[in-house]
Amino acid sequence: MARLETIPSGEQKMMIELDCSGFEGREPFVAPKPLSERRISIISTAALNMRDDAIYQRDATDYRIIPGDVDPADVVMSHVSVNFDRTGFQQDLNVCFPIERLHELANDGVIGSVANYHFTVSGAAHPSDLDDSARAMARTMKEDGVDTVLLVPI
Repeated sequence: MARLETIPSGEQKMMIELDCSGFEGREPFVAPKPLSERRISIISTAALNMRDDAIYQRDATDYRIIPGDVDPADVVMSHVSVNFDRTGFQQDLNVCFPIERLHELANDGVIGSVANYHFTVSGAAHPSDLDDSARAMARTMKEDGVDTVLLVPI
């Protein structure tokens, strides 16, 4: 991961001034079920895609689907940034897309099940530009019976 002091000053300023909304004072709108009964899907901002999928282009606001039974060797990263260190991803996909850990948790009975579909977007996209993608992902998750989403911001 790039350190703030090692990136260009313009990038430093952007990172320091980036709006990061919080959840203080917000209550869940539903009573959560026990973790052992939840069906979980992943959304990662690591701009991952299947080896045969189209790569992410600059300013991409679309998403990619990663199957729940994916072979980690079939997942590639098309995130582009001079400030992005891919070392962790290259060593272990679970750093930015913890699919194997979810399967372990399901096998151990800690979580109910792993969804059939998981999603990635480009972390370079502004969240307000991802509305259409978010709605499409939500529809797919609803059809798959997902009730919990693991957000993995990169």
